[in-house]
Amino acid sequence: MRFLTAGESHGPELTAIIEGVPSQLSLTAEDINKHLARRQKGYGRGRRMQIEKDQVRITSGVRHGKTTGAPITLVVENKDWTHWTKIMGPEPLEPGEEEEVKRKISRPRPGHADLNGALKYRHRDMRNVLERSSARETTVRVAVGAVAQRILEEFGMKIAGHVLEIGDVVAEKNESLTVEDIIALSEASEVRCTDPNAEEKMKQAIDDAKQNGDSIGGIVEVVAENVPVGLGSFVQYDRKLDAKISMSVMSINAFKGVEVGLGFEAARRNGSKVHDEIIYSEGTGYQRRTNNLGGFEGGMTTGMPVVVKGAMKPIPTLYKPLQSVDIETKEPFSASIERSDSCAVPAAAVVCEAAVAWEIADAFLDKFGSDTIPDIHAHLEHYQNEVRDF
Repeated sequence: MRFLTAGESHGPELTAIIEGVPSQLSLTAEDINKHLARRQKGYGRGRRMQIEKDQVRITSGVRHGKTTGAPITLVVENKDWTHWTKIMGPEPLEPGEEEEVKRKISRPRPGHADLNGALKYRHRDMRNVLERSSARETTVRVAVGAVAQRILEEFGMKIAGHVLEIGDVVAEKNESLTVEDIIALSEASEVRCTDPNAEEKMKQAIDDAKQNGDSIGGIVEVVAENVPVGLGSFVQYDRKLDAKISMSVMSINAFKGVEVGLGFEAARRNGSKVHDEIIYSEGTGYQRRTNNLGGFEGGMTTGMPVVVKGAMKPIPTLYKPLQSVDIETKEPFSASIERSDSCAVPAAAVVCEAAVAWEIADAFLDKFGSDTIPDIHAHLEHYQNEVRDF
């Protein structure tokens, strides 16, 4: 599968085109909207979430609730567009309108794409950069991920994202929780955390940062269960699934680190405390006694749960601005403030979940085919029988 997204933060809409989704998959707008709603929740979100109520329109590739095998087009309208039609419109400005309407931005904000993008594309008005580099783009990333999650659900795979840390507050991790447990607990939490004791401390940390005109980051985790053994491959660097997942997670706005399984902790342990012993049971086949490697060996899934963590830096738009330099005057200034969240870590867990779901679904279809859902079911059943008795 592959997809492209298009659209700006304050443009008329965000769009994604997905190619390679099998035919005969049940898919409705509600399957996607429920995940869009999850992305908009979370303690510490800003005023933009009060303006937008994201809803998808499926404009191709689905007929009467079933995918056709043709490219799927997803469109999410930006409600705030009505206030930006002149500023962000595609038509040339009339004489005299430029100064009134354009609101030229020449002051780059530290931590954003503003300056690098302006230098790369020669934009004297950085609005052309920040509108596309905005985290608003993750709206359609989640919509695309929702389609991938329907594929996973169809074949018995389950996936969930939740928050492990916000600032210096660390949730107690319960290794016995299933994906269904994580979903139930995180959906009931304002910070998408499975530890109720840590939840209140996280909310207080967010409040403290906001009161100080600051922002706060954190760490999220995604867990996927019932993923078949052998997705990905060891034969080339760009076919290793854990590498592809890591790239996808790192492409999320403000993410600065990825770990699979133990991640960096593996470097601090002896090998005997890292590698997962292999066991065999009649009727169930090969398994691992532990899952320190997060469901991967040699770039391929082991059949154990896939476990991926992502680190999100604090949002760089601060109400206590940092110093920057005006590209027109070269004079220093305190960076301008765009409407923003004080913490988007709970929402980032949903985006990370979508990114991981996409890569697993893509590798799954690469392994088992992508024409029709019934054919893939047959391929999967044959393969699972083969590897169980291998």
